[in-house]
Amino acid sequence: MKDDLKREIKGKVDNIKGRVKEAIGSLSGNKRTQAEGTAERVAGSANEKIGEVEGKVDRAFERDSDRSVDRSVGVHEEADDE
Repeated sequence: MKDDLKREIKGKVDNIKGRVKEAIGSLSGNKRTQAEGTAERVAGSANEKIGEVEGKVDRAFERDSDRSVDRSVGVHEEADDE
């Protein structure tokens, strides 16, 4: 599995775990647990977004490199025609 996808999935899991911990802290009146849950949720959300962006950047570079290969093939074909 690609690193960006792993990071995105881990971010989603941490986000969910944080939400659960946050809710438990809120229901029990434990402000420390609630704060820890909030921190986990925010960190998970950030990692999820970073993973998404990394994936988009990787795909953009893959498309760009594919276009470069296509262009270089076209140049060689034109040279062969002459």
